[in-house]
Amino acid sequence: MVTPSIEYGLLSPMLIVFGVGVAGVLVEAFLPRPARYRVQVALALGGLLAAVVAVVLLARDLHGTPGRPAVLGSVVLDAPALFLQGTIAVVGALGILLIAERQPRTATQDGIAGLDGFTPQASAVPGSVAEKMATKSGVMQTEVFPLTMFAIGGMLLFPAADDLLTMFIALEVLSLPLYLLCGLARHRRLLSQEASMKYFLLGAFSSAFFLYGAAMLYGYAGTLDLAGIATAVDTKAPNTPLALIGVALLLVGVLFKVGAVPFHSWIPDVYQGAPTAITAFMAAGTKIAAFGAMLRIFYVALPQLRDDWRPVLWAIAILTMVVGTITAVTQTDVKRMLAYSAVAHSGFILTGVIAANPAGVSSTLFYLFAYGFSTLGAFAVVGLVRNAADEEETSMAQWAGLGRRYPIVGVVFSLFLLAFAGIPLTSGFVSKFAVFKAAGEGGAIPLVIIGVIASAVAAYFYVRVIVLMFFTDPPERAPEVVVPSGLTTAVITVTAAVTFALGALPQPLLDLANNAETFLR
Repeated sequence: MVTPSIEYGLLSPMLIVFGVGVAGVLVEAFLPRPARYRVQVALALGGLLAAVVAVVLLARDLHGTPGRPAVLGSVVLDAPALFLQGTIAVVGALGILLIAERQPRTATQDGIAGLDGFTPQASAVPGSVAEKMATKSGVMQTEVFPLTMFAIGGMLLFPAADDLLTMFIALEVLSLPLYLLCGLARHRRLLSQEASMKYFLLGAFSSAFFLYGAAMLYGYAGTLDLAGIATAVDTKAPNTPLALIGVALLLVGVLFKVGAVPFHSWIPDVYQGAPTAITAFMAAGTKIAAFGAMLRIFYVALPQLRDDWRPVLWAIAILTMVVGTITAVTQTDVKRMLAYSAVAHSGFILTGVIAANPAGVSSTLFYLFAYGFSTLGAFAVVGLVRNAADEEETSMAQWAGLGRRYPIVGVVFSLFLLAFAGIPLTSGFVSKFAVFKAAGEGGAIPLVIIGVIASAVAAYFYVRVIVLMFFTDPPERAPEVVVPSGLTTAVITVTAAVTFALGALPQPLLDLANNAETFLR
């Protein structure tokens, strides 16, 4: 029996985040309710800032080395893992700012109306007397902060896990808090709870597929270690049914998390039903962590099986781009349109994974960073558009003329839409160019052609929203854009600036991604 050695310094970003999550639980248990909000926000933001600093210090210490394993090799800190952890921590901090938005507006008979997107009492039956009393008394939901921190901790561990069991644990740690958070919307409670239940049931099935895949690969290789699986593939017959079945089952679990077709059915319902701040955080963070884990599985454990998994990913990438794009064209709800847009983007990112070369890793890392910021900003803007009942107005018809009445909001949202479309001088153009270039170098020219066509079609439904906002007369009862506090304003400002900056001056981040393209094997 080997005595375990825990390298606390290497694990510091994750330990800080998990520690803050535990401290948040203690705050909920012992602090008076009026004092919890400020303490939770300060704890969460301070912890994530400390995690970013820890990632930077680790990257400096490990510079010039391929990386270092930790906890008997179950976790590895190499350049791709640190790049992804830094991205997740920054995206998580911006997500916390959105979740912390509590700007009050007007007093009503049911309490204070404003930008608090969370139900005051999650355990109350929707429409019950208990829920109405909690709303009227102004109870504020603060349990969301430790739950979010635990989800971020799982996201940090997922792309750094170097064996399939640790990867499965990270998958569950990031998923379980999100199942709860999706059901906490203040308005449309039943829709929110339905989204939570769908996400939980389908997520449980996908986790089971992942676990069965890990068991199959263990039966084939005799180890759960990714490098050990790669060694087994090199020394044994690589096309044995046990190995291929294991790869297929693992693929189901990971593709569900990134929202690739045909495992995407949860995306539109969950994105629409969850609180918009949670949708923004989940859409950005989960995709970054899941694609990071996918890169590690295919580039570290299964590079010798690329002739088997690449054709499958080809088909899935094509289906994802086509189905996501075509379905988004028919949507009449802004959140559902963005949800199907997220599906299409999963297909674009898959082209970078399929490249199976170092450029594929660096371009995918760049795409994940850029997409995370644009997604957070887009959903942050959506959360500001409210109707007379103080509910989010996501019907596309009601957004007519919004850009005329609120030019700044219209221009900022248009910037995010143009980035999703891949228009030059936005981060989306550089992202798509990078992954398509890497895929072309990897011999996937037909896939690149399909991706370019899908991007051209996708530009239609993005530009349609811009035309609707600026060149269409507003409806009779047009929605308002609520003036947020400095928290949401900061998120929108930062994400818009990054989206434009990465389109105009992408080279520093491209260089950083290029330096982070090598996994420790």
